[in-house]
Amino acid sequence: MFARERVSAGSRAIPLIAAGRCRIAFLFVLAAALSFLLGGHQSLAAYPERVIKIIVPFAPGGGTDAIARVLAQEMAKDLGASIIIENKPGAGTIIGAQAVASAEGDGYTLLMGSFAHAVNPSLYAKLPFDPNKDFAPVAFVARSPNIVVVNPKSSFRSIADLIAAAKAEPDKISYGTFGTGTSAHLAGEMFKRMAGINMVMVPYKGSAPAITDLIGGQTQVIFTTVASAASLIGGGQLRALAVTSAQRSPAFPQLPTVAETGLSGFEAETWYGLFAPAKTPPEVIERLNKSAAKAVQADAFKKLSVNEGLVLIAAPPEEFGRYYRSEVERWRKVIEEAGIKAE
Repeated sequence: MFARERVSAGSRAIPLIAAGRCRIAFLFVLAAALSFLLGGHQSLAAYPERVIKIIVPFAPGGGTDAIARVLAQEMAKDLGASIIIENKPGAGTIIGAQAVASAEGDGYTLLMGSFAHAVNPSLYAKLPFDPNKDFAPVAFVARSPNIVVVNPKSSFRSIADLIAAAKAEPDKISYGTFGTGTSAHLAGEMFKRMAGINMVMVPYKGSAPAITDLIGGQTQVIFTTVASAASLIGGGQLRALAVTSAQRSPAFPQLPTVAETGLSGFEAETWYGLFAPAKTPPEVIERLNKSAAKAVQADAFKKLSVNEGLVLIAAPPEEFGRYYRSEVERWRKVIEEAGIKAE
């Protein structure tokens, strides 16, 4: 009897010891999980802890660079961290974009994206990154229309005049661009397709030489940026016919849109927005988005918006992502139909 009781007691002891060990193991795992979660939250709560870098895929001094610098200045105040600009020009913005695509997804390396980021997938047969998978949209900052300008001595006083002349004498009218695949080039190609006309494209290395030749009479029209043309229009050196955005520009409210002149649905804009590397934590993206939205309300940004002809957006990541994808598809059609390839 005694022996049986000892065996019975031992049998009961083994499950109790095993259960105790299981409880200890469970508590250990739970503690580790809580520590990890709390540590993660503390890390996110502390963001940013070091310098943030915004890569601008253009040389210093241009419109994208100017916007990035003011944005960095205002976001730094809100985030309480230093934000530096690193210019990485070259290969139609591909060099700068690649640097961000290959960076750690921690919120400390960002891309100042623009129109080029949406058209490069169609212009180049192969890119060193996947534009859809390697980037996360952070904030839609601003957009700006192009403006259709001619020499003030030109007989063209409206878009209708330009179209009529191009139809009367095909291939005689030439339009200047800043290079293959730029907003000026693609706006011109879309205009040709929708108006059912043909014009000769003349590429230049920047807006300044293109405008110089327009004033000199070497070309007849340019679809240029508001920033590059505003002072010349005001000084009477250029005549503006229309803006290329869907709505009239606050910088030139008296000018009709190209769509208003009869080409319904015509829309061509330059735009600016922040991207982060893929896998950047959603909490970090949200923090950056809120900071960017606050930055565009600053006086410095509003002043810049007047000079650059910007419409400030401050849209959330989801909206920016939808806009970006729509731009990729819209310009893909124009590029394919025109048979445009990057030089």
